[in-house]
Amino acid sequence: MIIAYLIASITIALLLFASRNRVLSIALMALFVLLQCGLTAYEFTIKDLADAVYFKPDALALIMLAVLTVVCIPAFIHKCNYVNPEDDSPRVRGIYQGAMVLLVTALSAAYLSAHIAVTWIFVEITTLSASALVFHRRNAGSIEATWKYIFVCSISLVFVFIGILLLGISLGNAQQFDLQYDTLVKLAPTLDTFWIKIAFVFIFAGYTAKFGLVPMYTAGIDAKDKAPAPAAGLFSSVLMNVGFVGVFRMWQIVAHTSVMPWAANVVAVAALLSILIAAVYLLKVKNVKRMLAYSSVEHMGVVALGLAAGGVGYFAAILHIVLHTFAKSALFFQVGHIYHIYHTKNIYHIGNYLKFNRAGAVLLLLGFVCITAMPPSGLFISELMVFKSIFEAHSYVALIAVLVMLTIIIWALGKNFFKMLFTPAPSCGNIGEIKVSPIETISQFVLLALVFWLGMCPPQFFVDLINDAVQLLTY
Repeated sequence: MIIAYLIASITIALLLFASRNRVLSIALMALFVLLQCGLTAYEFTIKDLADAVYFKPDALALIMLAVLTVVCIPAFIHKCNYVNPEDDSPRVRGIYQGAMVLLVTALSAAYLSAHIAVTWIFVEITTLSASALVFHRRNAGSIEATWKYIFVCSISLVFVFIGILLLGISLGNAQQFDLQYDTLVKLAPTLDTFWIKIAFVFIFAGYTAKFGLVPMYTAGIDAKDKAPAPAAGLFSSVLMNVGFVGVFRMWQIVAHTSVMPWAANVVAVAALLSILIAAVYLLKVKNVKRMLAYSSVEHMGVVALGLAAGGVGYFAAILHIVLHTFAKSALFFQVGHIYHIYHTKNIYHIGNYLKFNRAGAVLLLLGFVCITAMPPSGLFISELMVFKSIFEAHSYVALIAVLVMLTIIIWALGKNFFKMLFTPAPSCGNIGEIKVSPIETISQFVLLALVFWLGMCPPQFFVDLINDAVQLLTY
C-alpha cells in the first residue's frame, strides 16, 4: 500500500505543480486527502506487519500517521481560504499546493519507515518541500528564512548521516545485518559503547532541527514566521513530530545499552536549555507567530524531559506531543484570521479581537488554556506526568528550574494573549474590513476538543497504542 500511496501522491503533487485551474486543484487536493485517509485506515489493519521492505506500521508510526491525517485536513481547507484569494499567480499557487502534498507524503513515509537510512531520506524531502512553502511570499524576509532553513536543516541532516555511519561502525562484527530498527534493537546490547555514544550525539543533534530543541531549533522559528498560516500550522506540529520520531527510534536502541543514563543526561541538558531559551524570548517577543513558535520550543523541551526521566515520562512524552500537535496547529490556523483582520503579526498592533471575531477570540482563549497546560486542558495531564517522572528520577533541582521557567512562560503568554483579546485596538482605518465567518473556525474548535478529550478522557485504544509504543523502553 505504501508504494502505491507514494506513487499516487507524487503524481498528484506533479499535477498540482502544473495545474492553473483552481477547481481542478481543489479536486486534486480533495483526492489526496482521501488517499491519506485511506493509507491511515489501511495501516491500522496491518499493525506491526511489514508494508513493503522498508516500512512497518508499529504503534508509534500509527499514532503519528493518524495525527498527521487529522491535522492535514484543516490545513488544506485553510489553504483554500487564505491562499487562493491572495494576489498570487497560478504558478505560485501550484508550487504551494504541490509542496503541501509532498510535505505530508514525506512525513507519512518517515513515520512508517522501518529503516534508519530510509527515515533520513524522507526527512530530507520534508526539508525541500517545507522550503518551498517558506518561500511562498517571495519577499526579502521569506527568502532569508528559506535559505536559513535549508542551510541549518542540511547541516543537521549531515549530522544524522554521520551518526548513521557511526552506528554502522558500532555494529562491529555484526555488520552483515542491515540498519532496520528491529535489527538494531536486537543487536543493541552488543554495540560498541564508544561508537554508540558518538552516534547518538550526532543523530540527536541532527534531529533537533526538526524536533525544535537546542542546538538546531533556530531554523524552525523563522520558517514558522514567514510561511503562510496553514503551512506554519504543519511546521509547528507534524513536522516537529518527525524529529521526535527520529530521536525516539534512536532512544529505543540506546535503551538496551549501558549508555542509557549518559544519553538521558544529554537529552535533559538540551531540554532544559530549550525551555530556558523559550522563556527568555517569550518575555520580549512581539510577533504572534514567533510567540507560538517559541512556545513550541518550550513544549518540545517538556517532551524531551519526559524521555530523559523515563518511567511514566515515556508515556507522557508521546501523549504530550500528540496533544501539542492539535493545540498548536489550531492556533496557527487562527493566526490566519488575525492577519487578515489586522493586516499585521505584531502583537502590539492587535487588540479587542473579541469585537472583530468572537468565535476566533473564544478559540484563542481556549488555545491559551491548552498551551499553558492549565486544567482542564489535556496538556495539564501530560505535563503533570512529566513532572512526576522527573520527581521519581530524583531530579529535584531540574524540576524546580522547570517549574520556575514555565511560570515565566505562562505569564508572558498570558500578557500577550489577553492584550490581543481585550485591550483597545489601535486606530487604523482598515482594521476589520475583512470579516471572518464563525464557520471557518469550526475545524480549529475540533482540534482543541481533541486536546481536552484525549487528555482528560482518552479512549482505551489510544492508551493501548501509546503503551505499545513505549514497550521497548520499559522492558
